[in-house]
Amino acid sequence: MVATFGDPMTRLLLTAIILICPIAESRAQLATSLSMNKRTYIAGESVIAEIIVTNHSGRELTLASTRALPWLSFVVTNSKGNPVPTRKLNVFGAMKIKAGESLAKRVDLTEFFHLDSQGNFAASAVVRDPNGTVQGASTNRMLFNLNPGRLYWSQKIGVGKGSASHTRELKLMTFSDGQKTQLYAQVVDGRTGTSITTFSLGDALMLRKPMVTLDGKQRMHVMYLGTPSMWVHCQVSADGKLVGRDIHQRAAQGDPILMAYGDGSVRVMNSILYDPKAVEAERSKIRKASDRPEIQLE
Repeated sequence: MVATFGDPMTRLLLTAIILICPIAESRAQLATSLSMNKRTYIAGESVIAEIIVTNHSGRELTLASTRALPWLSFVVTNSKGNPVPTRKLNVFGAMKIKAGESLAKRVDLTEFFHLDSQGNFAASAVVRDPNGTVQGASTNRMLFNLNPGRLYWSQKIGVGKGSASHTRELKLMTFSDGQKTQLYAQVVDGRTGTSITTFSLGDALMLRKPMVTLDGKQRMHVMYLGTPSMWVHCQVSADGKLVGRDIHQRAAQGDPILMAYGDGSVRVMNSILYDPKAVEAERSKIRKASDRPEIQLE
């Protein structure tokens, strides 16, 4: 028995092929991948995801959102597979991509999802081209976790004036992965208890305890041993910005110390300020043996 186009089974099969082909074509036109800058983050820290899109359509494409669908969307789930609540809609500007070109876009997932508490999570993304389908091209799935870290120091402060005044808490956190220890600065909203910002100050050698204090401008000063011979001094403002960072070496009297004065200032004492440009300039003055002029023997 030969099937004809009037046969119900044949019509059903043709319909399925027609529906599937645009989806397969859309996915074939765009190749996508997702990567993350690391797998473990401190809760509240920026979780950076990078999307790489490659255009195989043979023509230039403009990836742009419509009223119905964004051209780029993310799916973030917790360890139970439940979606993580969104913080705001992820609306991204249009991106042009030439034929055969690969473009990357970095996105901070903490801007769009409530990633404030510890746990294990998974993230993936969907990229849709202008003529594609609702399903779009899905990326690989990346696993990551949020660690609470360990509180080393904290201080609550008041900010603002009058009825607009409120509190914040400045924190210094430590996190160790078993091989190295990192220091993190964190600023927490006193009313909601949520992190305003969390970021790494750098790797620390815990052979010496980090020193922390506040100055008269409500800035947190942190000084820690970065290398066996270098101390790092960081200043973090009440709104969570790194406003100063300098490096010090030991002076003749021993280790540098962080001193708070009655006028509200905080200074590093008993140190030699390290200037990498001056060190490099000094090194350039030293001639190598191969640079010495040849001696003519008579």
